[in-house]
Amino acid sequence: MNEQIVARHWLALIAPKAAPALATSTVLILARIWNANGAEHSVGNAVLMTALSLAAAAAGACASVGRAGDPVIAGTAFAASGGLALAGVSGYADGLSLPLLLWVLATAIAYGLAARYWRQDRRTRVSYERHVSERREEHAHIEHVETIRGTTQIEVARTGAAYAEQLAAALTARAMLPGFDPAALETAGLPQLPTTERKSE
Repeated sequence: MNEQIVARHWLALIAPKAAPALATSTVLILARIWNANGAEHSVGNAVLMTALSLAAAAAGACASVGRAGDPVIAGTAFAASGGLALAGVSGYADGLSLPLLLWVLATAIAYGLAARYWRQDRRTRVSYERHVSERREEHAHIEHVETIRGTTQIEVARTGAAYAEQLAAALTARAMLPGFDPAALETAGLPQLPTTERKSE
C-alpha cells in the first residue's frame, strides 16, 4: 500500500512551540508602548486593567466550576486574565525589571499549561497511527489470504479441466480399440459414455 508523503514546512513545526513565548512577548511589547504613551503611574488605567483581569479570572472560574465545565473556555478566560494583569503591571510600572520578571513567569506558566495539551495531542496521534497501522496490517493479511484462495481455486479448476480433457482423450482412444464393448461398462456400473447423438444435440 502506497503512503502519501507530506513534508511539513519547518515554520509549521516550530509555530506551535513558539506560540506561548510570542503571545507573552507581544503583550509585554504592547504594554511598554502603552507605558511610553502615558500609562505610567496612571491610576485610572491601572484600575481598568485590574478590573478587566479580575473579570476574566471570574469568568474562567465560572466556566471551570459550572455544570458544563468547558476547559477551553476556562483556559481562554484565565489566559486573558493573566495577559491583562501582565499588560496592566507592565504599562503602569516604571523600569523593566518587574515587567520582565512577570513576562518570564507568564511564559513559564504558559509553557507548563501548553505542555499538558501537547502530551495529550501526542498520545492521540500515536494512538491514531497505531490504529491505522493495525488496520493496514489486517487489510494486507485479508488481501493476502484472498489472493492465496483465488490462486488455489484457479489451480484446482485448471487441474480439473486438464483431468477431464485427459479422461475424455483416454475414453475416446479406448472406444477406438477393437473389441470394445460399452455395454460391459454399464454392467460394471461405470457411468455411460456420451454418444455421438448427445454431442450433436
